[in-house]
Amino acid sequence: MYQTILVPLDSSKTAEYALPYARCVARGLQIPIELLAVVDAVEMTRQISAAEGLFLNSLIEDQTGRLENYLQTIGRNFPGGTVQRKVENGDAADVIIESAAADPGTLIAMATHGRSGLNRWLVGSVAEKVLRGSSNSLLLVRASDAPVSWNIGAFKSVIVPLDGSELAETVLPAAAAIANSLDSEIVLLRIYGMPYAAQSAGEGFFDNTQLDAFITSLKSESLEYLEGKIAALRKAGVKSIRTLARQGLPADEIISCARETPNSLLAMCTHGRSGLKRWVLGSVTETVVRHSTNPVLVVRPQWAKP
Repeated sequence: MYQTILVPLDSSKTAEYALPYARCVARGLQIPIELLAVVDAVEMTRQISAAEGLFLNSLIEDQTGRLENYLQTIGRNFPGGTVQRKVENGDAADVIIESAAADPGTLIAMATHGRSGLNRWLVGSVAEKVLRGSSNSLLLVRASDAPVSWNIGAFKSVIVPLDGSELAETVLPAAAAIANSLDSEIVLLRIYGMPYAAQSAGEGFFDNTQLDAFITSLKSESLEYLEGKIAALRKAGVKSIRTLARQGLPADEIISCARETPNSLLAMCTHGRSGLKRWVLGSVTETVVRHSTNPVLVVRPQWAKP
C-alpha cells in the first residue's frame, strides 16, 4: 500500500490545509511525510522586471533558501524523524508528478479551493495538472478562509461510493488499509435512480403502486450488492462496516452523505488514462472533488491493490 506521503507546498496558507490530514494518515499508517517545494525559474521570469532578470540566478538562490527555511518550520509540526524536506527546480506540476512517480506507493496530499474548483498554485493550475496527470493516488483537501487547524481528529468513517463496476471496487483495498490504521468505520454507499426509460410512455410505470415497487426493488438490489462486498473487507481486517443505499443523483448524494457523516473521508477510484474517470455518463468523481467539503482520497486503479 502507501509507503510515504508527499505534500507539495508553495508557502501559501491554502496549500497548508493538506498538512494536518497528511499527518493524520501518516501517523495511522506509520509512514513518513515528504515536504516538497518547487522553484520555477520560468514562472519567476514572468513576475520580475527586466532589470531584476539580470540577477535571476541570485533570485533563484534566495528563493531556494527561503523555501528551505519554510519547510524546516513546517516540519516542526511532525514527530522527529518522520518528515523529509526537499526543494526542487522546474515546473511545479511536472516536479510533483515525477517525484511521486518514482515510487507507486507515494500518496500525494494537496489542497483544493472550492470557489474556483481546483486550487490555482501560483498562476498555474498545478493541483489540477497533478490530479489529471499523476498515476499516484491523491488525498485532496478542501481549503477555506479559516486558519489551518492542526487539531483535527482521525477520520471516524471512510465512505466508499460504488456503482457496481469492477473499476469502482478497486478502491476497496486502499479504503480498508486506511480504515484499519485509523480504526475507522467503512460506509459502502450505492446511489440508485429511476432509469429514464422507466418514466417513458409505454413502460407501464405510471401506476404509483408499480412505481413504488420498482423503486423498492432498486434499493433492495443495491443493498444486496453492497452486502456482497462485506466478506472481502472482513478478510482485510475491517471491523466496522455499514451499507447505505440512497436514491438520487450520484454526485449530489455522495457529497450529501459525506456532509452528514462527521469526520469522514471519501474514497473514490478514477481512471488514469483519461484523467478523471467518468462515472456512468457523468463526471461524478470530478464533481465530488470540486464541491465536497470533505477530504477525498482519489485512487488510481493500477495502484489500488496492495
